[in-house]
Amino acid sequence: MTTAFSLAPLFRSSVGFDRFNDLFESAARNESASSYPPYNVEKHADDQYRIVIAAAGFQEEDLELQVEKGVLTVTGSKRDNTAEGVTFLHQGIAQRAFKLSFRLADHIEVQNAALANGLLNIDLLRLVPEEAKPKRIQINGQKTLAH
Repeated sequence: MTTAFSLAPLFRSSVGFDRFNDLFESAARNESASSYPPYNVEKHADDQYRIVIAAAGFQEEDLELQVEKGVLTVTGSKRDNTAEGVTFLHQGIAQRAFKLSFRLADHIEVQNAALANGLLNIDLLRLVPEEAKPKRIQINGQKTLAH
C-alpha cells in the first residue's frame, strides 16, 4: 500500500504572493550564488509588493529586468570602468555579476523599477481580472429546474 503525502491543504488559503516564502526558498536552493546581492521582499498592502535589491556600484545600464512565463529575472553585469591611474588599496564593493530569479504568483505584474541610493526597487501589483474574482450568488426561494 502506497501512502501519498500532499501539501495541497496547506496552500488552499493562499492567494497571490502569500506563499512567497516558499517560492523564494526554492529559488535560493536552485541558485548557487543567490546570497548575492542581498534583497528584501516587502508587502505594502494586500495587493502591493516590493522587491528591494542591494545593487551598490551598479548603474541603470548595468541592470536588466525580464519577466518570462511568470519568472522575474534580475541580471546585473558590471562594466569595466576603472579610471586610469586608480589603484585600489581596498575594494569592498562587490564588482561581480549576478542573476536573481523570482517566481511570481498568478496575476502579479511588475509595475515599476527604479534605482536610487544603491537600491533597486521593483514594485509589484496583484491585478486579479474580474472573471477570476469571487462572485456572490444570492439564494432565493424560487424553485429550480424540474427533472
